[in-house]
Amino acid sequence: MARIASTRLSRLLTGWSSEGTGPLPRRLADALRELAERGDVPAGTVLPSQRELALVLAVSRSTVTSAYGLLEAEGWLESVRGSGSRLRASGALDRYVAEGRLVSFDARTGTGTAGIADLSSGALPGLGAVGEAVGALTSGDLGGLLVADGYHPYGIPALREGIAAYYRAAGVPTEAGQILVTAGSQQAVWLAAQALVEPGDTVVVEDPTYRGALEALRARGARLVPVGADGTGGGDGSGAAAVRRLSAHGRPRLVYLQPTVHNPTGRTLDGAARREWRRVLGDLELFTVEDTACAELSLGEGEKAGSGGPGDDGGAPEPLVAGLPMASTVTVGTLSKLFWGGLRVGWVRSSPQVVARLAKIKTSVDLSCSVMDQLVAVRLLDRLPEARARRRAELRAQRDTAEALLRSGAPHWEWTRPAGGAALWVRVPGADTETLAQLARRRGVSVVPGSAFSPVDGFRDRLRLPYAHGTAALEAALPTLLECAERAAAG
Repeated sequence: MARIASTRLSRLLTGWSSEGTGPLPRRLADALRELAERGDVPAGTVLPSQRELALVLAVSRSTVTSAYGLLEAEGWLESVRGSGSRLRASGALDRYVAEGRLVSFDARTGTGTAGIADLSSGALPGLGAVGEAVGALTSGDLGGLLVADGYHPYGIPALREGIAAYYRAAGVPTEAGQILVTAGSQQAVWLAAQALVEPGDTVVVEDPTYRGALEALRARGARLVPVGADGTGGGDGSGAAAVRRLSAHGRPRLVYLQPTVHNPTGRTLDGAARREWRRVLGDLELFTVEDTACAELSLGEGEKAGSGGPGDDGGAPEPLVAGLPMASTVTVGTLSKLFWGGLRVGWVRSSPQVVARLAKIKTSVDLSCSVMDQLVAVRLLDRLPEARARRRAELRAQRDTAEALLRSGAPHWEWTRPAGGAALWVRVPGADTETLAQLARRRGVSVVPGSAFSPVDGFRDRLRLPYAHGTAALEAALPTLLECAERAAAG
């Protein structure tokens, strides 16, 4: 029987204690029942032990015992001798348990809790350049597009060529036929998982890594094998060396990497580490998906040639896989991180054969990305240097302010200064951040624990603390986070 980890269940139960009515056991029982009704937790799933769930939710064991008892009396739970408590469901079944990554947006649809200090998202506000590009569109931009049906499964020609030119500017020969336009980088990662991974395949991922990639790969049924994300303390030795050792015992189907402005850590591999990854991936001929979604958010400090990130000259980032065979690599990119999340324009760069395979899958769920969004993107490609410079200045200032705030208010917390991105990857010594996050939500602060970014629920002493919208929310939330950290450390 499938079991759900207490850490994963706790992330599905966001907001349970502050929503609904009645005593705490009733609220917990209702929240678990709703997960079953929606099919978010499959029928037959064995829930964590009462003690284990109580610890991660930061409630008494009697609260969980009572909640389980209510569910059993109502027919939603059954006790299996020697196996624990198994959830029943009348809703749709699914072999994969999603984690509700977009739960921070619930308040915008009227289902969340008002007044939350939201530190759960590192998404950036939009740049004015987006509105200007929209306003500058004319009927002439549509040109000959209007005489056709408007469906462009691979993307409109002007944008595909513009993205190809973006890579050529980084010194990477690329033609329009090697580009597939997607609805953001998340769709690109999902397409790669669908096309390249079969259930049970071994996929190597960094630990920690991007939550959206973990969800896409888990949903595909991949067997995730973690290696330390270089420079994060996630393992012994380099990630590349770990892959070489792992491959001696069986060839992974895929390697998923974020070498430039890693999410969530913000680190960028130096030239030596990138060369070592290229050697290992090339020697072993491993198919590699390089996600550069956050690469344009590099802060450019101390970057040297070959580091992959855009330096102070504002140039385009060079993909790590640029020196590897095109037929065994996928590069994921996007304009949504740099310009605005509401502009859903991402892409895949690969061989024409791989692009065609991904496009075929894409048309089964999405016949074509919005032509209007793509026309806006064509204009925005010309404004990349301006956008990079503005984001870099904003993010440097926000990062510096966030670091000063933590040094003053939480001097015992630890982090490595990020090379880019919009958040700090913070170690909270002695605290279980899964429990911390549950306690904080009851106090009106939404925050994501480190285990959400780990394929093995590791980094339970880490928090991702975004500063993308300024540090006012972080400053307001810090006293609560400190109090919750003390309670979480006390057990």
